[in-house]
Amino acid sequence: MCPPVTNNSTPFDLPTLDFTLLHKYPSRGPRYTSYPTALHFSPKFSTWDLRRAIHLSNNKTLSLYVHIPFCHRLCYYCGCNKIVTRLQSKADIYLDYLLKEIAQQAELLGHKPVTQLHLGGGTPNFLTDAQLQRLIDSLKAHFNFTDDAQLSIEIDPRNMTQARIDIMANMGFNRLSIGVQDTDSTVQHAINRVQSNDSIERFITRAKEQGFRSINLDLIYGLPFQTPDTFARTLAFVHKMKVERVSLFSYAHLPERFAAQRKLAKDALPNSEQKFHLMRQAIETLCGYGYQFIGIDHFALASDELAKAQQNKVLGRNFQGYTADSQSDLLGLGVSAISALGNSYSQNHKDLAGYYYSIEHEGSALEKGLTLRKDDLIRQRVISDIMCNSMLDKTAISLTFNIDFDQYFADELQQLAPFIEDALVTNLPYAVIIAQRAQLLLRSICMVFDAYLGMATGQKYSATI
Repeated sequence: MCPPVTNNSTPFDLPTLDFTLLHKYPSRGPRYTSYPTALHFSPKFSTWDLRRAIHLSNNKTLSLYVHIPFCHRLCYYCGCNKIVTRLQSKADIYLDYLLKEIAQQAELLGHKPVTQLHLGGGTPNFLTDAQLQRLIDSLKAHFNFTDDAQLSIEIDPRNMTQARIDIMANMGFNRLSIGVQDTDSTVQHAINRVQSNDSIERFITRAKEQGFRSINLDLIYGLPFQTPDTFARTLAFVHKMKVERVSLFSYAHLPERFAAQRKLAKDALPNSEQKFHLMRQAIETLCGYGYQFIGIDHFALASDELAKAQQNKVLGRNFQGYTADSQSDLLGLGVSAISALGNSYSQNHKDLAGYYYSIEHEGSALEKGLTLRKDDLIRQRVISDIMCNSMLDKTAISLTFNIDFDQYFADELQQLAPFIEDALVTNLPYAVIIAQRAQLLLRSICMVFDAYLGMATGQKYSATI
């Protein structure tokens, strides 16, 4: 009988990988918020395929993501699907079509209990109170929200007031994600995102008073003019706020894809080694503050459900990052939104014109998608287990998919040899264990098991660090 498979690293063991060893492995690759990645979605995927995936899904509950693409101002670092405008009327038109899509999708999924709702963007608080209320009313009219459902919204603190926190609480929102990025004024001016630390502190205090269950702060490392000293002050601000979660994202400089990034002074960006040390500084500091390092880019207090999910080996990963709910279907609503329904992925049209036309004339916002084959499902499980648990239970995967793991992945296990030689991975008869010091290389390890990478001709991925 095989011994129980566990990764014995404690939540506060720190990755100790040195910079030289890090650069032995691929420096760019997918983020693996899905497998296969969105690059391989096909326009041949039809509404019939989507309906079939929903019908065959074994997931009993539903998570909703709603994309609000509008922003009042352009942040130079941003690579999100966004529309910068001052015209509030554009949001009214968008809501007209979004509410039609909500009604269309509710015909297929309205019966499933909704346990989570997340509003992302763009800037969800671009919407006025009346517009936001209109959206929430429609969602609650068409979908079956559970009494304890999590309702989360991303906010830009530059477009907020304390009164709006109260209004959002009254609408049912109980989780908040605030885009801080960096608290240093020089960095903020360089990225065109100047905001007050005092106002952010007031919003957090008010949200706690209003009973918000969890507050997340987004940070970015690798921005222009960031130094260890300036970033230390940003991290100290996070500690002062005593929030439940922190998301730490690597700035991906891809000016050939995102025109706004061309406004950043390239010589002001940290080089790869400086960026590595900023990331390591953040990990060591946040773990020192009592946060648990989750996967590759999240941190949570031990009392938070995300940390508990990691400890209990039920952590999941989707297009919003890491999640404690890995057993729900995910329905994406709005322009460019991605869904994971049953054994399928699907994505809405990325531009407003296509999105509006498709909803009005085709009865669905669907642009492309993919039905997962058996090999996709096997590799999806492998990559998810690497990203979420830093280990592979060969026995469990073999039994689930009726395969012999070592035979099925004979070539991939050979490709793991450099990682094994560097004591980053251990290949046992019953499991593959990834060392804590290899936490920063999880994406690179996943790439070994990615059958689609050779098809990604010309694709430039973001840096793994």
